[in-house]
Amino acid sequence: MPEGPEIHRAADSLSAVLTGRTLTRAWFAFPELKPHEKRLRGREVLGVEARGKAIVTRFDNGWTLYSHNQLYGQWRVLCAGEEAKTTRSLRVALETDQHRALLFSASDVELIRDEDLDQQPYLARLGPDALDPATTHDDIRAQLINPRFSGRSLAALLLDQGFVAGMGNYLRAEVLFDAGIAAHHRPRDLDDDIRARLANALLAIPRHSYRTRGVERIGAGMRADLQYDDGERFRFRVFGRDGKPCERCGTAIVRSESAGRRLYCCPKCQQ
Repeated sequence: MPEGPEIHRAADSLSAVLTGRTLTRAWFAFPELKPHEKRLRGREVLGVEARGKAIVTRFDNGWTLYSHNQLYGQWRVLCAGEEAKTTRSLRVALETDQHRALLFSASDVELIRDEDLDQQPYLARLGPDALDPATTHDDIRAQLINPRFSGRSLAALLLDQGFVAGMGNYLRAEVLFDAGIAAHHRPRDLDDDIRARLANALLAIPRHSYRTRGVERIGAGMRADLQYDDGERFRFRVFGRDGKPCERCGTAIVRSESAGRRLYCCPKCQQ
């Protein structure tokens, strides 16, 4: 499943071609959304943003499109008249006079009145978003000492969108390695200094991935303003590197299963 950085970059790509534009066509594969095709034609897109692993697209008629990629969903942006070369099933099409924004393979799609958006079940339970510039270290530290979360293992907690939104499996491994913490620990087992180190990693690692992992493409061209390489490229230090030496100490990286997902760690650095 795409994690927060990938979803935020997808939202950036959509926003770049839709925000401030008028829709010439809207199309939905879902019968219950068909009435919205006429409602959205000729409406202006007010904005596109990521919330956790979901994307919300706001229109000037008081409606918002909610979409969650889940495991297989994928947004693509093409030039007007360009056809997607894919065997995926088209679920949503939003078109302007210059571009087509197409959502393939996703099934979690809704049109929601603006005033009801915060009650959408997924959005309503989100914790502070690691990729939201407004989220601070104090916000994350407050989550770590919250009784709702402090007694759970970090292995499970770092996949819970109610704890920190946007986290996922590769981020879990990289955050724990950066903080030097084993996954079986609970926040309440950690002293203040280690919790502070973990809070820092929970913001720094997702944001570094967002800034430097990948270049968005639109149609056949590349938009320079959507390149995120403003420093050292993000790379996996433990995720997917089982058996390879840890870059810090040389110990072999170990793969295990935790909370139903594969997890990678350095057994010496993460104690």
